[in-house]
Amino acid sequence: MIYNIKRDHARFRSIVKGRIKQDLKKYVTHGEMIGRKGKDTVTIPIPQIEIPRFRFGDKDAGGVGQGEGKPGDPVGQGDEQPGQGEAGNQGADHLLEVDLTLQELAEILGEELELPKIEPRGHKTVKSKTERYTGIASEGPNSLRHFKRTFKEALKRQIATGTYNPERPVVIPVKRDLRYRSWKTEVRHENNAVIIYMMDVSGSMGDEQKEIVRTEAFWIDTWLRSQYKGIETRYIIHDATAREVDEETFFKTRESGGTLISSAYKLCEKIIETDYAPSDWNIYPFHFSDGDNWSGEDTRLCLELMDKSLLNKCNVFCYGQVESRYGSGQFYKDLKEHYGGEHDSVILSKIENKEGILQSIKDFLGKGR
Repeated sequence: MIYNIKRDHARFRSIVKGRIKQDLKKYVTHGEMIGRKGKDTVTIPIPQIEIPRFRFGDKDAGGVGQGEGKPGDPVGQGDEQPGQGEAGNQGADHLLEVDLTLQELAEILGEELELPKIEPRGHKTVKSKTERYTGIASEGPNSLRHFKRTFKEALKRQIATGTYNPERPVVIPVKRDLRYRSWKTEVRHENNAVIIYMMDVSGSMGDEQKEIVRTEAFWIDTWLRSQYKGIETRYIIHDATAREVDEETFFKTRESGGTLISSAYKLCEKIIETDYAPSDWNIYPFHFSDGDNWSGEDTRLCLELMDKSLLNKCNVFCYGQVESRYGSGQFYKDLKEHYGGEHDSVILSKIENKEGILQSIKDFLGKGR
């Protein structure tokens, strides 16, 4: 019975994953569909999954092959028009909420986008302890008693002492026959990583653009956390000046000043130099902007910071340009002109709207770095 329950549960989880994978684009483009988020799980609404079944109708209701009619008459068309008729007493379709671990969600994302496993660069590690049952001991708690091994020890003792009677095969263990499962603690060293999010919060970046950044950041986090045991996240907002903030402030702040992108890159460089030695950490800066910058001189300063400092310290440097009616988009053009269409450490992505989030995620994470 327990086996059947486990088998059915596993089958249900497989069906749920298939349904989420099928509708992944909908979940990505509509960030609000991801419900409660815990430390290790998220809640996702999916249409109720019903098992096909026969439904018996009214005997006199008519149907194909019943009632009066002539060849060529339309089938199933009544007199009622859309929106007409009396109120019904039947319920509508409901959504079923399921809890999914972030690891499961990352697997679905990776399979759908064909994301390669990341090859860590830094050597900073955290200790991960796992306990495995590897042997048998003569002492231990009753909850770990190994009944089969206990029975074998008792049987061996009774045969050796001549007390075993094949005609009356009763085996009674004594204290010295008891056997227990024993475990060993294994320590594994896992790679560490840090994600540094930077976002332009000047007046040209509206709520729609910030919602795109928030949604994309959730999925980037989900994938990178599945690749690294230890992940830290830092947040930088900037207009003409940059400052580090917490996650809530990052997505809710809006300023009205100008834009100096170099201020964010300088702060990013300082955070890396202070807290994240490149020899120990895998470093992922993500910068989101609508492409406006104060001047060509500041853009040249940004390129200098990237060439001389940031690109040497990071696994990849990702720039996502969120389209805005008020943004010029010039910074994307400048980066593309400077680094060309392909560069080992610089990944550029244009995000025109919510429909472009999925492709942008693939742009950023598709290199496996």
